Amino acid sequence: MPTLPDAASIVQRQLDAYNARDIDGLMATYSPDIEYYEFPGTLLAAGAEAVRARQSVRLQEPDLYARLLGRTVMGNLVMDHEMVTRNFPEGIGTVELIAIYEVQGEHIARGWFKFGEKRMGAPE
Repeated sequence: MPTLPDAASIVQRQLDAYNARDIDGLMATYSPDIEYYEFPGTLLAAGAEAVRARQSVRLQEPDLYARLLGRTVMGNLVMDHEMVTRNFPEGIGTVELIAIYEVQGEHIARGWFKFGEKRMGAPE
């Protein structure tokens, strides 16, 4: 019987696809009923179609890049600490965030995101 990939490798594939702006690769890491939340419980998107629509817009940003600052894994939960470079309406900037992913089987089932302060200017 083949073993399932570990939660960290699934989340890493997701991060790699995000940074490559590969929407199909990104969506392949999510379950069909994926749920995105702003931490702790505000639903941002439910289902693959809603998440694809949300992420398709984000992936069009020319400077988009999530730099992994740290990762903690406990069973099927993966917590990433990231610094994300974005193209905001007012210009390039960064936002620090904590992303918590719940992995079920071979896919991410839920993600919670705690956003820090938006900082304007190119990343250091």
